[in-house]
Amino acid sequence: MLGFVGSLVAGLVTALGAVPVLFGRVPSQATRDMLLGFAAGVMLSASFFSLIIPALEAAETRYGSGAAPAGIVAIAVLMGMGGVALLNEMIPHEHFSIGREGPAAVSLRRVWLFVAAITIHNFPEGLAVGVGFGADGLAGGLPLAMGIGLQNAPEGLAVAVALLGEGYDRRRAWGIAALTGLVEPLGGLLGAGAMTVSQPLLPWGLAFAAGAMLYVISHEIIPETHRNGHQNKATAGLAVGLVVMLFLDVWLG
Repeated sequence: MLGFVGSLVAGLVTALGAVPVLFGRVPSQATRDMLLGFAAGVMLSASFFSLIIPALEAAETRYGSGAAPAGIVAIAVLMGMGGVALLNEMIPHEHFSIGREGPAAVSLRRVWLFVAAITIHNFPEGLAVGVGFGADGLAGGLPLAMGIGLQNAPEGLAVAVALLGEGYDRRRAWGIAALTGLVEPLGGLLGAGAMTVSQPLLPWGLAFAAGAMLYVISHEIIPETHRNGHQNKATAGLAVGLVVMLFLDVWLG
């Protein structure tokens, strides 16, 4: 339940982040790129400090020190990245910058291609929050839920602004952006349930969730922040996001 509620709250922040489009106060492209860089920094920090390091500790507790824990975590990280990459290839979707990817889907409306892209993006985040709660209750999940919530706000704004550019009215753009965050509770429920049912899966689940988020950072967020010539601001945002999440993890975890 904690995993589901925590990931639900984090997902709902997507709607909050998109609110400016309802009032016509859309930040500049440079500001949006900086905020997305912040989101990438939060996810990067969470991947290592909230997921990979606890995964190594859990593996060492079960299997002792040596190569085995490192091997388990390395394999699980690659599995997480590969899993999201597979979804990326199998599900028709469309990126805001590079266009359509995945199988041909001519019959799908453009808006649903966008929704599919964001679904691929958000599911690993909900999975990570759920795994955190399932692994270590509030101490493990709260920093992740707060961090993912923080980075969902600029993502929601980015989605809504991009939809405005495609000709959707303000309310519809906000509504679609808000709905994209609601896939996160599904990932949260799955992640928390897996950790609760089988403790031996703990290091695998933590590292798998980290790998999924690392793929999203590299494949989706960073390229988006660098395509408009604002890479310096995006990198500054990444640095701030990384240390904010590090602080939250140490303070709350």
